[in-house]
Amino acid sequence: MRVWGLFCLLFLLTGCLATAGVVGGVSASNIAKTDIDRVSDIHYREIQASVRLLTEKLYRRNPREWKKGNAKTLEEAVARVVDAGWRPPELERRTEGAAILVALSEDFRGDRVAAFVGGLSDMLHRAFNGKSEFFIMDDLNPQSIYNSARNAEIAAWKLSSARVSGELLLLSNEMTPMQNLSFEREFGKIISSLDTLSKIVADKTHRVVVKVLQSVATAVFLPIF
Repeated sequence: MRVWGLFCLLFLLTGCLATAGVVGGVSASNIAKTDIDRVSDIHYREIQASVRLLTEKLYRRNPREWKKGNAKTLEEAVARVVDAGWRPPELERRTEGAAILVALSEDFRGDRVAAFVGGLSDMLHRAFNGKSEFFIMDDLNPQSIYNSARNAEIAAWKLSSARVSGELLLLSNEMTPMQNLSFEREFGKIISSLDTLSKIVADKTHRVVVKVLQSVATAVFLPIF
C-alpha cells in the first residue's frame, strides 16, 4: 500500500508539473522517469535513426524500389514509409519476420525496401512494448530485447544473401570495386544497442536472459513477447 501510495503521489505531482511544462529547469516528463527509462529512450531513438538511415541507403542502392510506390523522389519515398508508421501498404497486415520474408521472396512485386524496413521496424518496436518513450511504470522485457537483436542479425544476413538466379534481390553491402560496408555498420549499431540495453534491463531488474546459439544461415526469427 505504501508503494502504491508513492506511485499515486508521483502521478499527481507529475500532473501538476505538466501544467507548468518545465519546473526548475527539469522537464515535467522527466520527473516520472527512472535511469533505465532515460537510457531506453536514448537507445530507442538511436535504433530508429539507424532504421531510417538504412531505408535511405537501401533506396539509394535500389532506386527501382522507391519508384514502385509512385514517389517522385527518394526523400518522398522515405517519408511515405515513415509517415505510415513503418507500416506501408506493402506489408498487407504482415508483421515482423513475416514482412521481412515476403520482402525477400522471389514472387513479391511490391516495394521490397518498404516491406523489409517496415518488418524490421515493427519487430524492433514490439521489443519496446510498442512505445517510443518510457516512464517509471513501463516494464521492458530484456529477453525480448535480446531476441530482437538476434532477429536483426538474421534480417541482415537474409538481406545480404537473398538471390534469384544468382542476382541479389536488394543491393546493400558492396565489396567491389569499392568497399561499401555502411549497411553492416548500421545493423551493427542496432544489434549492439539492443544487446547493451538488454543487459542493463536484466541487471537492474534481476532477470535472466536465455542466450540462443544458432547459425544465421538456418536460423528462424525468435519470438518477441
